[in-house]
Amino acid sequence: MSATPYEVKLEIFEGPLDLLLYLIKKEDMDIQDIQVSKITQEYLDVIGLMKDLNLEVAGEFLVMASTLIQIKARSLLPKDTLPADANEGPDPQMELMAKLMEYQKFKEAAKFLAEKEFAARDIFYRNQVPTFSDDDFHLDATLFDLLDAFRGILKNAGDEVKELIYEEIPLEQKIREILDLIEGKPALAFSEIFRANQPKRQLIVTFLALLELVRMKQVVARQNEQMGEIMIYRTTETPANG
Repeated sequence: MSATPYEVKLEIFEGPLDLLLYLIKKEDMDIQDIQVSKITQEYLDVIGLMKDLNLEVAGEFLVMASTLIQIKARSLLPKDTLPADANEGPDPQMELMAKLMEYQKFKEAAKFLAEKEFAARDIFYRNQVPTFSDDDFHLDATLFDLLDAFRGILKNAGDEVKELIYEEIPLEQKIREILDLIEGKPALAFSEIFRANQPKRQLIVTFLALLELVRMKQVVARQNEQMGEIMIYRTTETPANG
């Protein structure tokens, strides 16, 4: 009897526009001059990894994938071969760029307000995030940061993942191993969680265990700069206020 695939359902607040902005920054592109072919392949690679990891992929991610493929196909065709009605109505690439620019402004405004709220906080939480100085890693790593870092781990491990084979490796066991690794340390580099020469199925379960710890707010992933090295910090249990 085969083992049931692991499922880690995250409260993911990032959507397809967040993923596109992440990839645009990663590839050092300008929103108004996106290399559609490259960004489409990168986007599909991330979506493919999410599916391989059995992460729930919302329908809006697939809609965006379809839009990117359509824009890519349109960009590859000579203008004189486009259907007669192709030039009627809004340009899908221009529409996408406008959405990205508007969404980026929204995110920047939301980040500014969040920083103000954080600076003015006077609440004690049961799961207290470690205190960081200005010299510490200070940017929260998103799901896409973690997925991209894990892509690098898998790439260095060998061949591409075509099919996941699940064996009896309890997720709880991997969670405990990660917590043991970080015990007594101020932080742990993302790459240190994955031991060298591990089978890919072991790497995958370890990554899913890390995502589960992030979801449960037992650890926090942070960076000192966009696309920088990811560090994993253990949250500390403090008595509930009142």
